[in-house]
Amino acid sequence: MDTLSLPSTSTSAAGNEETSFKIQSGHNVLVRQPNGDVRSIKLARDSTVAVGRVGSFYANELIGQPYGFSYEMVDKKLKILPVRTLEEVEDTDATNELINDGKFVQPLTVDEIQTLKQSGVHASEIIKKQIEQHANYSLKTEYSKDKYKKRKEAKYSKSFTTIEPTIYNVSNYWFNKDQNRIRDIRPDTLSQLLTMANIQPGGRYLAVDDASGLVVAAILDRMGSGTLLTISDTDSPPAYPVIANMNFSSDMVQSVHKTLNWATSEQDYIAVHASSDVPPEEIKSDRQKSRLKKRKVAHDLLSNTREELFTGEFESLIVASQYEPSGIVDRLAPYLAGSASIVVHSPHSQPVVDLQNKLRNTPGFLGPSLTEGWLRQYQVLPGRTHPTMNTSGSGGYILHAIKVCVVFKYPQPLSQSAVQFR
Repeated sequence: MDTLSLPSTSTSAAGNEETSFKIQSGHNVLVRQPNGDVRSIKLARDSTVAVGRVGSFYANELIGQPYGFSYEMVDKKLKILPVRTLEEVEDTDATNELINDGKFVQPLTVDEIQTLKQSGVHASEIIKKQIEQHANYSLKTEYSKDKYKKRKEAKYSKSFTTIEPTIYNVSNYWFNKDQNRIRDIRPDTLSQLLTMANIQPGGRYLAVDDASGLVVAAILDRMGSGTLLTISDTDSPPAYPVIANMNFSSDMVQSVHKTLNWATSEQDYIAVHASSDVPPEEIKSDRQKSRLKKRKVAHDLLSNTREELFTGEFESLIVASQYEPSGIVDRLAPYLAGSASIVVHSPHSQPVVDLQNKLRNTPGFLGPSLTEGWLRQYQVLPGRTHPTMNTSGSGGYILHAIKVCVVFKYPQPLSQSAVQFR
């Protein structure tokens, strides 16, 4: 699908405009190769970076450059390619007639092409020679000629294009790379999750993310400030690979994102106290002192995070987990404020259908609804606009409900009691 990507005007993700629009040392950069494949590369100053079969280049050549430029590799150095303009192509009366004689149609052999490549001939010259010796090239339509050139460029060109790390581009990259790791969450499904959860800067949200951090990354990108508390099944803070592709500012992530595991989120969990009251004469080395200080900091952080969870009044709960969603909602719904949204994603319908039926019969939940995302991409070109032939069957299922606080006034008979919602 040919699309026009506009740069984001938000600077919350990276913390400042320079980090948002320019490539920095330490960034994970998405690059699109001539054949359309997208790779993730890690940049470090004074290092050499390889981009698949395209070749390698010096990382310093890319550091400080804006996202979205196309580059060609020349002796491990980068040359910025001019932007291609979309020109309308007039069709001709030529046909796509084919002759079943490969040698006659394209007499340039593989060995000859390899020799040209080894001698340092530019990719454009190789393509030009192939076109000149193609017996039926003149019989092709202008559209077919354009496709032929693009196929050859994808095969011989040593170029790539950097992709701005917006949440759409990153989620699309991961969906194409391994959609099972992100639990089949397509970019359009992710946008619905954020909208239904009403994610805004400065909010307070709960999340359970077993989708490699895709949901957490999307929430952080939209927030920039506030509190995001995630619950996981790991003892240490979970490794979210998707967050690395967003190149967030570490200060922003540390100030907004807090984590607990299911054990430490229990009310009756007893934390191991750090030995902060060790007499000075028993501290034998600086290493021991440093270790005790780290234990104290970790203990205080855990205590503060637990206190924040139990304080409640969170504005939304977003769940994309491998575990049964009903138990997760039962555990975390008490910490939600009135009118808070509950949004649960599942790649399969049955778990969320069961949860919907349960919430319908449980006081305190309003309007549980179930939707399935559907998306069809189109190729948009002059005279050649049509839906793409291959597309994903489903982006998963989303359940949305609103928590309400129910107060029964007694001692009136139950049939006459007033039910108050807030």
